[in-house]
Amino acid sequence: MKIMPCPLNGPRNINEFVYGGEVKVMPDHKNCSAKAWAEYVFYSDNTIKIVKEWWFHSASGYWFIAERHTASDEIIRTYDPSEIFTQRVDFDADEESGEEKGAQS
Repeated sequence: MKIMPCPLNGPRNINEFVYGGEVKVMPDHKNCSAKAWAEYVFYSDNTIKIVKEWWFHSASGYWFIAERHTASDEIIRTYDPSEIFTQRVDFDADEESGEEKGAQS
């Protein structure tokens, strides 16, 4: 049985987690091309290295980051996203048109 150390809940069976993809620098969603956005969402390097990944603990609803070696599958460390993310990205606001969230035509 593989165990993953959850930063919130401690060591848990890997079956309690859902993989959420690599942690990558997000392009500016308002100004990037469709190709650049697709590459961000769908593609990864797929090389042997230590990667930062999003993981979700389904029992508690907690998202966190794990550093994992892609060849050995060893989990190096896990931590709360607040260690590297300090600002929230708001996709709902339409700042250019001046519309407020939830506004209907």
